[in-house]
Amino acid sequence: MNKKANQRPNIVVNKKARHDFTIEETIEAGLVLKGWEVKSLRAGRAQVTDSYVLMKDNEAWMIGSLITPLATVSTHIQPQPDRTRKLLLKRKEISKLIGYIQRKGYTVVILALYFKNQRIKAELGLAKGKQLHDKRASIKEREWKITQQRLQGLKRI
Repeated sequence: MNKKANQRPNIVVNKKARHDFTIEETIEAGLVLKGWEVKSLRAGRAQVTDSYVLMKDNEAWMIGSLITPLATVSTHIQPQPDRTRKLLLKRKEISKLIGYIQRKGYTVVILALYFKNQRIKAELGLAKGKQLHDKRASIKEREWKITQQRLQGLKRI
């Protein structure tokens, strides 16, 4: 199979989340969207940098995401770019996330939005915040891996 066929087409990726948090586990969730939001997402006009998931009444809600409406689509309605959107999860997944949030001090962040079988899905990350020294250690580790690859490349020559 082609290498690109295995990759999912990302709409938007939250790179800041992997820098600020340690991601323990990822979960896939569906989104309840309006028509203008789907068209805007197909055009790639979304931002999930500061978004997170709030659990309320045994439901999951995506807060802080921004989907900018297209000028041609939103002529007859008043779109709200930063509205809260419902996430579609199974009851067992919701209860698991609630347990982690309440008992263990985790938070749930949005890692990416992507297409899967003509549907838009959100990748949620069960995350624990990093301290400044943890961020420095991960940067140092990443730079060491790059240096190792360079040294291995020089040995082959």
